[in-house]
Amino acid sequence: MEKIKVKGKLYEIRSIQTIEPHVLQIVFTGTPPTKWNGDIVLYTAGDIECATLVGWTTVYRDEGQTVYLSDDGSVYQTPDPDTGGEILPPEPYVPTLEELQAAKKREISQACETAIYSGVDVKLSDGSTEHFSLTEHDQLNLFGKQVQLAAGTDQLEYHSDGQPCRYYSAKDMQIITSTAMAYVSYHTTYCNAVNMWIAGCETADEIQQIYYGADVPEQYQSDVLKAYIATEKERAGDVDEPQVAE
Repeated sequence: MEKIKVKGKLYEIRSIQTIEPHVLQIVFTGTPPTKWNGDIVLYTAGDIECATLVGWTTVYRDEGQTVYLSDDGSVYQTPDPDTGGEILPPEPYVPTLEELQAAKKREISQACETAIYSGVDVKLSDGSTEHFSLTEHDQLNLFGKQVQLAAGTDQLEYHSDGQPCRYYSAKDMQIITSTAMAYVSYHTTYCNAVNMWIAGCETADEIQQIYYGADVPEQYQSDVLKAYIATEKERAGDVDEPQVAE
């Protein structure tokens, strides 16, 4: 269900649409806001911010859970049958291309963050495989381990997901840090390329076809991403190769 944010508070809505050039209709599922002196931020059903509506600060008409706003200070006047006045049929609000691009970029950014934070499987020197989450805190910890490795530490304390802290050999910790950093770098590079792809779209349909994990058209692939793709093809079937999480 769509949502809007007014003065910092979220409200669930059934619909939002223009019914006249300067009149916006919003149908709420609950109690609407009482004050409208601010921007209206629109969110998709997937909680992705997709548009900010500016200037809709006048209550044109109040029907309880259905509120009409105007952006020119006008208020509702009962149509005069003698003059043939009538309300135009509803027209759905259509976000601009720029708004759709911004919303898609936020969607891709969130998907990238989720993929990175979920972590990566690492095959250690004894053949066993352990999983390591890669939140920002985890990445900072691994950066610290790289410093310890550079200092010549032989045994380094760390833990895989759901396991107690234990000592890893310098060899295994090097495998963990290098695999983790390559995984983060890959997703960051891929996300950047997808954003370039989004920026190059000229229609809403093109934008809707993009999702995290899709093959990026060659014209939007950076040299770094091309190198990753080439390496992935060479190492097809290698469980240590970073993969895009779809």
